Amino acid sequence: MTSPITLPVRETDGDVRLDRFLRRKFTTLTQGRIEQMIRKGQIRIDGVRAKKAGERLSPGMDVTAPQEIVIPDKKNDGVVRVRLSPEDERWLRDMVIHEDDDVIVLNKPAGIAVQGGTGMTRHLDKMMEIFAEDADSKPRLCHRLDKDTSGVLIFGRNPAATAFLSKAFAGRKTTKVYWAVCLGTPHPLSGEVRGWMIKAGSSRNPDLELMRRAAHGEPDAVFAITDYHVISNAGTKASWVALKPVTGRTHQLRFHMAEMGYAIAGDGKYTCDREPIGGLSPQLHLHARAIRIPHPRGGVLNVTADLPAHMVQAFDALGFEEIEGRDPFEHFRVDA
Repeated sequence: MTSPITLPVRETDGDVRLDRFLRRKFTTLTQGRIEQMIRKGQIRIDGVRAKKAGERLSPGMDVTAPQEIVIPDKKNDGVVRVRLSPEDERWLRDMVIHEDDDVIVLNKPAGIAVQGGTGMTRHLDKMMEIFAEDADSKPRLCHRLDKDTSGVLIFGRNPAATAFLSKAFAGRKTTKVYWAVCLGTPHPLSGEVRGWMIKAGSSRNPDLELMRRAAHGEPDAVFAITDYHVISNAGTKASWVALKPVTGRTHQLRFHMAEMGYAIAGDGKYTCDREPIGGLSPQLHLHARAIRIPHPRGGVLNVTADLPAHMVQAFDALGFEEIEGRDPFEHFRVDA
């Protein structure tokens, strides 16, 4: 059984009603839920069961709530900034594939956003606050993954580590390798894709944002480079491709594969004129498989993320043997 959460009533809270105090701390907690908790005896004031939502609180009192209902991240000011159900917390903690004093690495599932956007309230950047021990230890993003892409995602656990890791990404001192299931088989089997690209569509809505080919010198155009290697193929129908982004542009890998004429399976934004692969999940088949990056305390952090279920199913259906990619970096120059 978990210990209850203790919420001290501070001078800054003033003389306040219980329900208002709780809603300040847990911004998504409804009045109905508060009253239900009170009826069940789950809210206590200085150890005594609260009787009604309008009960008055004064500085120096303590309010307790069950951790099974609200799992907070308490900062020095006592404000609870994130609330997860026990199931969501277990789900988040199960993503962790590496953790130390400076770094947390997740195997991000497809379909969960890394950061918030228009109308988006459920995202990893906010949820990661449950790992914080104080105001300076909230894990902070060091790079990005598309919502529909799964795999390795790195957070710094303190400001110094975050700055170090972010600088490593910006300075291209990392090696990231993605695995993709693509329509058709690229020729040649290994190579480099490069060219200018630019954002098109709506910058206010990332879901509508697309990249398009650009001309050199076009305002806001960026240059992108991707190395690729075909690990295996199922005839001319499909291929398992390892991708190394040399640059880190928005949707770069998806854009480059579609531009080559071998779009990634399940990609509804970047397509080509090849037939879809029958029998596969409609999800995007792009996975951040592995990363090598300098560690803030020295040495190199080398992390590999297991394939998501929909890509395991695709490998089985297409006859790809995962053991063929036992070293994700073997086909590329390693920078870190």
